[in-house]
Amino acid sequence: MQISLDSPASAPQPVSPYYSQVARIEHPDGSALLFVSGQIAEGATLAEQTRGVFETLTALLKAHGAGLADVVNIRTYLTDISELDEYGAVRREFLTGTPPTSMTFEAARLFRPEALVEVEVVAAVPAR
Repeated sequence: MQISLDSPASAPQPVSPYYSQVARIEHPDGSALLFVSGQIAEGATLAEQTRGVFETLTALLKAHGAGLADVVNIRTYLTDISELDEYGAVRREFLTGTPPTSMTFEAARLFRPEALVEVEVVAAVPAR
């Protein structure tokens, strides 16, 4: 098993240099697990921020040979759980297959005061 940490140059860069965006755990058969750090995005509305988050997640996964269809777990943090339907509508635009396991939390504050949503995922990448 080999572990690597990175912030792929082909994806939007993290807002802080003090963390890696992706932890890749490579198995001997070539399969891998990807742990993607919580992502936030700019936007005036929850829908805009959610769309930006999923676009960033898509780019991070793509840099590691994966896609949103490979996501097996998703954790979402919302600053207002009453807006879950708005978040869910955008999420369904991006996660179109069998839904992954999921947890959603309400958080009083996120990393940036303007952030309304933060999402982290785990993806399973099959051997090539």
